[in-house]
This record gives sequence, C-alpha cells and structure tokens, in this order.
Amino acid sequence: MGRMEADLVVVGGGAAGFACALEAAERGARVLVLEKQPETGGSSAMSGGCLAFAGTDMQREQGIEDSAELLASDLMQLGGGDADEGLIAVYATHQLETYDWLKAHGQVFSPVLEASSGQSVPRVHTVDPADMVRLLAARCRATGRVTLLMETAARRLWRDPTIGRVTGLLAEGRDEPIEIHARSGVVLASGGFSRNPELVRQFAPDCEHAVFVGGEGNVGDGLRMAWALGADLRDMAQIKGTFGKHPTDELNNHSCLCVYKGAIAVNQDGRRFVDESLSYKLLGAACLRQPYGAAFQILDEPILRSGDNEVRILDFERRLEEGLFIQADTLEDLARQIEVPEAALLKTVGDYNAYVDAGEDKEFGRKHLVHNHGTLRRIEAAPFYAYPSTAAVYGTYCGLRVDPAMHVVNVFGERIEGLLAAGEVVGGFHGNAYMTGSALGKALVFGRIAARSALGAAV
Repeated sequence: MGRMEADLVVVGGGAAGFACALEAAERGARVLVLEKQPETGGSSAMSGGCLAFAGTDMQREQGIEDSAELLASDLMQLGGGDADEGLIAVYATHQLETYDWLKAHGQVFSPVLEASSGQSVPRVHTVDPADMVRLLAARCRATGRVTLLMETAARRLWRDPTIGRVTGLLAEGRDEPIEIHARSGVVLASGGFSRNPELVRQFAPDCEHAVFVGGEGNVGDGLRMAWALGADLRDMAQIKGTFGKHPTDELNNHSCLCVYKGAIAVNQDGRRFVDESLSYKLLGAACLRQPYGAAFQILDEPILRSGDNEVRILDFERRLEEGLFIQADTLEDLARQIEVPEAALLKTVGDYNAYVDAGEDKEFGRKHLVHNHGTLRRIEAAPFYAYPSTAAVYGTYCGLRVDPAMHVVNVFGERIEGLLAAGEVVGGFHGNAYMTGSALGKALVFGRIAARSALGAAV
C-alpha cells in the first residue's frame, strides 16, 4: 500500500475542487487533489457555464443595478423557507471577491449579461465551463504546491479515534491502494449523485421519468463517506428536474430554456400548466406531472430571435439549425405537427395574449418573463415554433449539511472536525428552487471558503 501526505486533501477535480486547491496553495499550503475519472471537470465542465454574480463591473458598465443584498433576497425567496440563511449570506458576501479573483487569474466572461431563473436583474455571467476548470487547474499547477492524482478514487475517510478528527482517507489508485494523510483536513468536492439510480430512487422517486445528465463520476461517494461518519443531510426532498431538456437531443447537455424570453409551456392537451417565470426547477417538477412527463415550449419569430448565442441555455439559433425546433406558418399547422388539439392550442395562445394585453395572467399569475424581471410578450408573429421539453436532473442540489465555514456537521449539529465540503455535495443552499448560476457559483465561492477554514484563516 502506498502512502502520501499533504496539508490539505481535496476529493474531486471540478470547479469546487480546483478553486479550493488554488486558494489553499496561494496561502502556502501543500495540496493533494484526487480525481477518480480519466479527465478533470466533472459536472462543472458539462454545465451551462453560468455564474450568478452581483455588483460586478460588467453590470455597472451595462447600467444594471445589482447588489449582494438583492442577490441574497432573491435566493431566500427562491428557497421558500428551506434554504439556509447562513449559507446564502456567506455566498452573497463573498461572490464579488470570487468574481474579481477569477478575472485576476485570466478568466474571460461573455460580454452579454442575461436574466434567468430566479433573478430580478440580469446577473448571468457566462464562461466556457470546461475552459474555466482547465484554467483553474493550470493555475494550481503553476503554484508548484498542488499535486493532482488522476484515476484515484477516495474510498473511506479516516478519523483518528484518539482526537476525534478526520486526518486522511483511503484511496484506490491506478496501481494500488493509497493511505493519504491530511495535516489540515479533507475537503469533499466530489459532486452529487445524479448517476446513482439507487440514491435517486431513494431520495427522488418523482424524478424517475427525468433525463439524467451529469459527470460520470457523480455517484454520491463523497456523500456516503461523510454519511458513514454521521454527517447530516439537507434538502434531500428538494431534488427536482430542470425544465427545458429536449427529450431526444444527445448533442447538447444544456438545451435552451426559452420560456424566459417569452415562450409559454403547454402539455399534450395544448394547455398551459404553470407560471413560466418560476425557477426552472419548479417548472421541471410541474412538467413531470403532465402526460408523458413532457411539454412543448411555444413561441413566435420575435421571441426566437431574442435568444443569445453567447449563452448556452439561450442559444436558440443553434437548436434551430440542429432541427430541434418544430416550425409552422400557422398555429393550426403547429398544433397538427406536435399532435395537440388545434382548438385547445389556439385558445391557449389567444387567452395568454389577452392576459398580456390586460397586464394580468388570470390562470397562473405570471407577471414577468423570469422571476421579477422582464415584460410579458404576445405570441403572434409567424412563423411559430414548438420546442419539445422534459425535465433533466443536471445536479442533485442537496447533500451534506455544512456550517457557513463549510465544516461538515453531524446529525447532532456538531462539526465533524477535519472534514469540510464544497460544491454540489453541499446541501442547504438552494432550498426549494434554484437560481441560474448559483450552483457553479457556489462551487467556486464555497471551495475557496473551505480552503480558508481548513487552514485556520478567517472566512
């Protein structure tokens, strides 16, 4: 059996893991990062590349008024009373410095800012996610203080019984088991469990008809290792699929979610079933309750052209070129093509347009394009489009209970000393719903905070 030692051991080579490792290395620590897959990135690299930042120079330059306070308010509203106010506060407090930190390391953002799920103002700062992870990994290597072990899986955490502290772990390397000792602690940045059918059935049986997308290594091993030490869990009942995944599209992990540009969602009966401005996590849950667990996004030419090719989840033109939209010159023909009752679709669109004119959606209460942002748009200018949509579980949005310093907490509310967590393996931050960019954002912010806490620095 091999043996290794480091100041900090990080489990997982995604955004959270490398943000943690880089922060620790910049503070003088020796760091060991374990990645069980042949490539780094995990779910972070497969994401839409959206980061939720507030109060940035990009926003100011575009005349967008935003603040940490408004960001925190939106997150609390989305959480519906289930989100941890302490985690939201620490995210809101540290997100702007993380944006500046990324820029200082050479991260380039798309020049266009968008408003998306759960946002009162445009605060989607977009990156190429795989490139961002590669950039962080390169910066880690450049410090000379970070060692990356590929195809090395953490198997069990080791807690020294004499001091009651996690002091390392047992890993399975390419050639042999490795006993790894951590002088300052272990950080779990191992992702969620969207690739583990057993855990999904246990915690999210309502999602059995959803499409599952995520890093191949996202099977919940970090969750299980901490669970074995008595770690508490948060938000396990809040797993929901995200609305907007084309059921047969295998080219794009993140298909367009065009309801936020003005589309409506209709079921197989040609009827609306939800307020389309809600978080797409809630839209996903509503979609899975419809016949066949699927729906159509209905829009017209002006709405289609309002997409943003710089943002993956709003890149309508690419989806149109790939033949994923169904197109027709009339609503009647569109209804025939998607096999919904013509009269029902015509009435649905007519009623919705009347609601837009009256300024009040009498059926579902939709007031904005998304959350508290944007004026509703009529659907009236041919050609008309339908985008088949179902719910996809991109992330599990739940997991280990942590305190605001990212220490993992047990079922009695006590810290498990020497054990911290960051990224998707952390629960409690999202609560009932999800803001675009907050998952990738929390990976970076919480990863850096975990490093500071493990090294005894002030958060």
